Amino acid sequence: MFHVVLFQPEIPPNTGNIIRLCANTGCQLHLIEPLGFELDDKRLRRAGLDYHEYATLKRHASLADCIAQTSSERILAFTTKASRSYEQMDFRAGDMLLFGPESRGLPVDVRESVPENQRLRMPMLPHSRSLNLSNAVAVVVYEGWRQNGFAMA
Repeated sequence: MFHVVLFQPEIPPNTGNIIRLCANTGCQLHLIEPLGFELDDKRLRRAGLDYHEYATLKRHASLADCIAQTSSERILAFTTKASRSYEQMDFRAGDMLLFGPESRGLPVDVRESVPENQRLRMPMLPHSRSLNLSNAVAVVVYEGWRQNGFAMA
């Protein structure tokens, strides 16, 4: 399916929710260090419930390390700074879906390392800042999965 990549995630319950999402959709989850929590955090475990054993989770020292270890042909970066909306993208199995940390989003250098047509935003009301990370990941994963006919991983 997809590679969900969380760049330096900060909030344990968000990551726990995304673990559960990945377990239920067949996505692989990649966490880029440094993390804002320990993987044994009780809030992370509570949010992920007993889905940890069903999810494929990999921890990477850097984004470059993650890219080198993943067979993804394409990186799609999700940012409020993009002009293209996510529903305009034709998602393909194996895409790497890159999301930034909750408090600041993707750093400029990371964001600009992705081609502009692969930087995507989610529509929001004009005065909104951003969506919750786990909600944003869920919307994108399900749209991509829908486009792929809900094919099983």
